[in-house]
Amino acid sequence: MKKGVVVLGSLILALAFCVPAVAQPSSRAVETFVIDNFDTPDNMDWTWDVQASRFITKGYPIAKSFEGIPNSLRPYHKDTDPAAQVLGVKVAYDRKGDNWFEVYPKDKNGNAYEIPFYGTVTQADFWVWGANYNYNLEFLVRDSYGCVRSLPAGNLKFQGWKNIVINIPGWISQHSTLRDGRHQLTFVGFRVRSNANEAVDNFVIYFDQLKYTTNTLSNIYDGYDLNEADFGDKGAGTAE
Repeated sequence: MKKGVVVLGSLILALAFCVPAVAQPSSRAVETFVIDNFDTPDNMDWTWDVQASRFITKGYPIAKSFEGIPNSLRPYHKDTDPAAQVLGVKVAYDRKGDNWFEVYPKDKNGNAYEIPFYGTVTQADFWVWGANYNYNLEFLVRDSYGCVRSLPAGNLKFQGWKNIVINIPGWISQHSTLRDGRHQLTFVGFRVRSNANEAVDNFVIYFDQLKYTTNTLSNIYDGYDLNEADFGDKGAGTAE
């Protein structure tokens, strides 16, 4: 009799671990999104621009698209795809020192535009072409409190293409707890800063394949759509 009880208990325990997965809603849905591969600039909601610090040489900075692609990405580029392009930037300064420039997206009206991330971002990565100058690269995002955060993306003292991967730290708030707060992290741009002793008269850099990895379900909950319900009270509480 004891043997039968043991067998029955084992069967019940086994069934408990065989509950269909659909009965356990997942809060994780990891996806990768390409922000810009720079191949179709005319089809995007934004263009790219560059601004620089005060000692920039007249006529600079310059942002321009060029045909090109990192060799590691060539196997993924099909003959039917648009011609592969990269974003290039050239700068020159009148003197050495704490020089910097920022590469950022702007909308069709020429205003600075911040590209929204979806879900909770865990990583961002992109390809960058270094000219072997002792410059440092920063990745700029705006958190849910409206603060711009600068994430170090490494030193540019290398030649040719390199894939840069940035982990988004957990201390960066990506979703506001307020209904009227910011619900998405946004991409602000890239910042490049020169070393005070490095040459500054002929610097170039290229970017390609900007993308990010995110958990798209992290901020979705049962009844999420009701968060934006219209109560017909727009304008209520405002002074006449």
